[in-house]
Amino acid sequence: MPHAEIKYTSDLDLDIPAILAEIEQVILSHDSGSGDCKGRGYPTDSYHHTHVAATVSVLVKPHRDADFSNTLLEALKTAVTARIPAACAFSLELNYFGPFYTTGQHP
Repeated sequence: MPHAEIKYTSDLDLDIPAILAEIEQVILSHDSGSGDCKGRGYPTDSYHHTHVAATVSVLVKPHRDADFSNTLLEALKTAVTARIPAACAFSLELNYFGPFYTTGQHP
């Protein structure tokens, strides 16, 4: 199950639920077996320069090679930046969970 986190300055008017839904759809369009993408948005009132920093994390799988990762990263960048209505610094990281990560459903 992928995860997405968006940290952003509170001077930006972002529709975080829409951005998170867009991220999920982009991931699914590139990897239909990836499942739901859990997401969170973190606005901050304490900052230096207007910015958005997004991280998308997925599990390591054999088909998620460099070509897949670069294509997904570019598609995510295009989708997320299209939903940012003002000029700002932007960063996006596609991250792969390490070998000591577990996931599941808690009762």
